[in-house]
Amino acid sequence: MTSRSYSVPDGLDGQRLDQALSRMLGVSRSKAAELIDHARVTLDGELLPKSARVLADQTVSVADLDAPERDRPFLDLPLLYHDSDVIVVDKPVGMAAHSSPGWTGPTVLDAVARMGFQIADVGPEERQGIVHRLDVGTSGVMAVAKSARAYSALKRAFKAREVTKVYHALVQGHPDPRAGTIDAPIGRDPRHDHKFGVTADGRASITHYQTIENHRFASLLEVTLETGRTHQIRVHMAAVHHPCCGDLTYGADPNLAQRLGLTRQWLHAVRLGFRHPGSGSLVEFVSPYPPDLEHALEVIRLA
Repeated sequence: MTSRSYSVPDGLDGQRLDQALSRMLGVSRSKAAELIDHARVTLDGELLPKSARVLADQTVSVADLDAPERDRPFLDLPLLYHDSDVIVVDKPVGMAAHSSPGWTGPTVLDAVARMGFQIADVGPEERQGIVHRLDVGTSGVMAVAKSARAYSALKRAFKAREVTKVYHALVQGHPDPRAGTIDAPIGRDPRHDHKFGVTADGRASITHYQTIENHRFASLLEVTLETGRTHQIRVHMAAVHHPCCGDLTYGADPNLAQRLGLTRQWLHAVRLGFRHPGSGSLVEFVSPYPPDLEHALEVIRLA
């Protein structure tokens, strides 16, 4: 995948992402919005809605600018499992869990509906059946509740920390110690409304990590979460000076990201385990690395 990067000029500071991109590329605003909606645009390495505000000197990257519509893979949603209670999918990068203000790109709920599945009338209208979420820029295993009993049981299990959530993250450098726990509260970054950070008044957040592989420039970690805060792994790893490779929003090296061919953070939800709300038995689902993350890992192994 090729990408082009542009620095936001002073004159576009504070504008909406679609407006700024339109000016920078010399294309219509609708074309700029289309690129954003199809997850081909990142701002400092993060996929954001077209309504996000840009700041001077931030980096806007556009992937496969000249690729035709048919080459965009972001609407496909692999199905890992389904029954009368739950649907388990392998969420790709560029797909949100559900619709939200400013996001008109693909969503898990829309894709599930296109498959013909019906979700029980549970939860807020715009995110019925959603019991947990993955960031737009994070791929991997995600579960959706189909029935009311599944929604109640899974929401309760997530709140009680009875769900196994395992991620793999390729981070810069070598965490010391090789295995450990990061216990630091997370709240909104007061300087940037689209970012989070470790803050004194934040919500309790606990991340456990273990090094799987050490390489010259980066380490592959297995990460488990006790809590599920927005951007938790990304914020915690950046806080200990080991940001996820490719995560320019949280301080990753843009030169390394380019070398690895990354246009998003190297973070993947590899495993999800929970007690089935119908049978009561423990079930577990696994997702392999997608091609962009596999490629980056191959490059770092050869470095």
